[in-house]
Amino acid sequence: MTAVSAPRPGWELLAGQVNQRRYEALRAYLFEGLSLRKAADATATINHALTVVHGYYAFHGRFGAGPVTNPVPVSAQRRQVLAHRSPLEPVPVVHRARLRQRVPQQAPRAIPDALWDELFAAMGCDRDRALLESYVSSGARASELLGVTLADIDWAGQLFYVVSKGSRLRQPVPASPDAFRYLGRYLATDGPPAPAQPVWRTRRGDPRPLTYWAMRRVLQRANEKLGTNWTLHDARHTAATRMAGDERLTLAEVQTILRHAHLDTTGHYLTVRVEDLHDKLQEHYTRPRPQRSYPAGYDPADIEAVFGG
Repeated sequence: MTAVSAPRPGWELLAGQVNQRRYEALRAYLFEGLSLRKAADATATINHALTVVHGYYAFHGRFGAGPVTNPVPVSAQRRQVLAHRSPLEPVPVVHRARLRQRVPQQAPRAIPDALWDELFAAMGCDRDRALLESYVSSGARASELLGVTLADIDWAGQLFYVVSKGSRLRQPVPASPDAFRYLGRYLATDGPPAPAQPVWRTRRGDPRPLTYWAMRRVLQRANEKLGTNWTLHDARHTAATRMAGDERLTLAEVQTILRHAHLDTTGHYLTVRVEDLHDKLQEHYTRPRPQRSYPAGYDPADIEAVFGG
């Protein structure tokens, strides 16, 4: 790996943007050949860090800076297969590139209804209740909803207009009547924002736009109180799981609401969780064992001799 030692100043720039421990682990993995599994948390974290480093070298490679060969290779088979693939076709399975880790498929982190009720009850004001209810009913991403202004709210249609993360298009997302009810109570208490300013604002000191990290801290305080570890993105998973499990909504309709590029992504939410089966399982366990019955006219002794006791 000596051929990639020259661009180390770039690593120093990268070190200021990512966690120092992960940076050191990734540098050891690339330059010293050490095992990244022993130094980093999860396979998804490893792959994300590799993607960032690959993009960094690819960007500078366009301008003739850095090494000729990117130290984080890509899968040639994947590039060839995905080059002209229709978005309507399922994503093919290809071999991983070198250095990439296998990521196990896991069920989405949807919050069970009982635990969701506890989390919602832990919110301390109408602003937080409105935000949480908007997240779980619209399926919008955390940063998307935090940027909403008064001009982005359709009260009659019960819609929020958000700027989607990937396409950067302004798109409508529906929300529940409860979300707009709590939003109305919040605006009635704290007052409307300034023109073109986000609806969600801080409540201490001079009103400022509520950032992702501030809302994340609100959820952290609720987690500390309840002994849980839910995240803002878990609300999106919860919304997607609820919608996908509703027989009155088709999978294509759920895809439209969640703004997924591929139907396969939406299909991941078609999972059955053990937590949701509690009532059905209790009914199954308490149901009496079915009794055998035979047509009349047969001698019980003959039935016992043929079929056993």
